[in-house]
Amino acid sequence: MTSPGALPEPEIDRTVRILSADGTIAPSESAERYLPLIDALSDADLEQFYRDMAVIRAFDRQATLLQRQGQLALWPPSQGQEAAQVGSARAARTQDHIFPSYREHVVCRIRGVDPVDIIKLMRGVSHGGWDPTDPKNGNMHIYTLVLGSQTLHATGFAMGLAFDGRSGSGDPEKDEAVIVYYGDGASSQGDVHEAMVFAVSYQTPQVFFLQNNHWAISVPVATQSRVPLAERAAGYGMPSIRVDGNDVLASYAVSKAALEEARAGGGPRAIEAVTYRMGAHTTSDDPTKYRTSDEEQSWIARDPITRMRAYLEGRGASEAFFADVDAESAALAADVRARTTQLESPTADSMFAHVYSEPHPLVDAQRTWLSDYEASFEAGE
Repeated sequence: MTSPGALPEPEIDRTVRILSADGTIAPSESAERYLPLIDALSDADLEQFYRDMAVIRAFDRQATLLQRQGQLALWPPSQGQEAAQVGSARAARTQDHIFPSYREHVVCRIRGVDPVDIIKLMRGVSHGGWDPTDPKNGNMHIYTLVLGSQTLHATGFAMGLAFDGRSGSGDPEKDEAVIVYYGDGASSQGDVHEAMVFAVSYQTPQVFFLQNNHWAISVPVATQSRVPLAERAAGYGMPSIRVDGNDVLASYAVSKAALEEARAGGGPRAIEAVTYRMGAHTTSDDPTKYRTSDEEQSWIARDPITRMRAYLEGRGASEAFFADVDAESAALAADVRARTTQLESPTADSMFAHVYSEPHPLVDAQRTWLSDYEASFEAGE
């Protein structure tokens, strides 16, 4: 019997899982339909998953150190959530559009964004970090610091794709989809629910990818929802599924299937990736105030990188491969540190750029006023 106020447990664990915590193939019953997608992956694909996760963790740790040393205003660590992000990002096609929250560092890197562009945002020298319209950034939209608002942006964009006939044409090489990332805390925001209403109403080519990392800053997920978060989407008539977010293979397979269905005109899909934020919410947070060491240790035992490494070692991956990944990780961390310390503060004039898409007389007048004001000090007025 469930105690009053407790989060009810489902009678059957329907979470899609392919890799067990020890790195062996042990698919859950709900994973059977996804196994052909895993069988189609090459050794190079599998090794790329591991490389993505390991390299971004080195970057993430370096960024955390940079913040602690005063080089950044803030940093949101992604440690522990690498598998959920890598699997879903690698499942997307080049033409798909990505709407992140503010912790999807490896998704950015996979899509072509320079990691230092993320640093620029957290250092306070850029309002956006990168140009999402630049082809080299792979349709990666900029970080959203206002919780949940990116789901509305993504849904509006996906509605546009549907209206313009850029999905559901029957041509998988051309059809486009949207994937939007958000967390369990953001899932309690009204924006997310409004986005789901419009997504279902207009049958948008869209995947809602919820990373349930168990803590909305200091509030546990059990306080936010009395049912698994994936079930919320079903209330809007949206197909949803729960996946082991520390299993990169399961994340990849579930995301690939959902994106293909959405891209083909099947309407929106929702994925709840059950994972864990092993670090602080941001570097301004102290998680020891609200969670226990035993809880953290239980999730460290399910570390997504350790799990994938064990799987690859069991398949015969060489020590040379792992050494090469370690070298790339160290090189990226060193490069990011060097380039971060060389970043220059923006000029005052830069605040007037990108306010409007076209030149605007009021903005021009403000720019002129500031220039004249600064010049008055030089003239001794």
